[in-house]
Amino acid sequence: MELCGKKILVTGATGFIGSHLVEELVNKGAQVRILVRYRSDGKIGNLEKMPKEILGKLEIYRGDLKNFDAVKKAAKDVDIIFHLGAIISIPFSYADPREIVDVNVIGTLNILRAGQEHNSKKIVITSTSEVYGTAIYTPIDEKHPLQAQSPYSASKISADKLAESFFRTYNLPITIVRPFNTYGPRQSMRAVIPTIIYQALTKEKIDIGSLDPKRDFTFVKDIVKGFIKSAESEDNIGEVINIGSGKAISVKELVEKIGKILGKNLITETNEKKVRPENSEVGLLLCNNLKAKRLINWEPETSFEKGLFEIIKYIKENLREYELERGNI
Repeated sequence: MELCGKKILVTGATGFIGSHLVEELVNKGAQVRILVRYRSDGKIGNLEKMPKEILGKLEIYRGDLKNFDAVKKAAKDVDIIFHLGAIISIPFSYADPREIVDVNVIGTLNILRAGQEHNSKKIVITSTSEVYGTAIYTPIDEKHPLQAQSPYSASKISADKLAESFFRTYNLPITIVRPFNTYGPRQSMRAVIPTIIYQALTKEKIDIGSLDPKRDFTFVKDIVKGFIKSAESEDNIGEVINIGSGKAISVKELVEKIGKILGKNLITETNEKKVRPENSEVGLLLCNNLKAKRLINWEPETSFEKGLFEIIKYIKENLREYELERGNI
């Protein structure tokens, strides 16, 4: 399905991945509508960092994912829905699992119902590699068991299964995209890479949680290409597709790589408050991306080192913004 000229709704558009996706969709000639949560100050998050000529082409609907009427209104007359809207914080899910479920599960249900009522041609649902939990085997393919090791991952498993049920019950044309760890410009310090980089630029020691977990990091522009190819494909209806690099690196190795790029010998200091509960920590996430290569002709193009250079450059140019964010976390 060619996206040029198509009417597209994006939820979660103000977020890290969502803002990059919106930018690419506009560049492809799509008519993009976004659903953003109302704020009295009118702020629209990461979208404010985009060129004005792109921002001016967006149709902005304000409403809450938990409100079906708002979602139904935003989804009217659109061809494709990219559903990225969610609360993604694992630590927050420990503190308020109810809010996580309300937004991530009920919000997804509302998207599915709205897409069903408006006969959407394609709905791309955003999952997460966190649904796999600590790997039973690697690399992790789409048949790996789902293991809820945090309320956040439980909410995403529930949302995925709801989407699957709407495909099987109502023949709703959904695809579930399951990104592994994403990184790149505009990412907040709720993620490990910006946290390490910011501290490496401004402090003598890196204050961090466990150094042992290993993650599969993929550059945001490659992740966005995976979303777009998933929407364009006619061969992936009802399918779950992993999007990841196929390589894993520990947090300890990550600190060393960032230090090498910056020419610093970074010293780490474990902060017990940042360590996940023992049975909640996911030890290893490593993507098997063969299905993505086969079904949607996707594979990562950006090397990890090149991606690190880009996000380091971005954080250096926006240190003040990260300083303000640090005070709010």
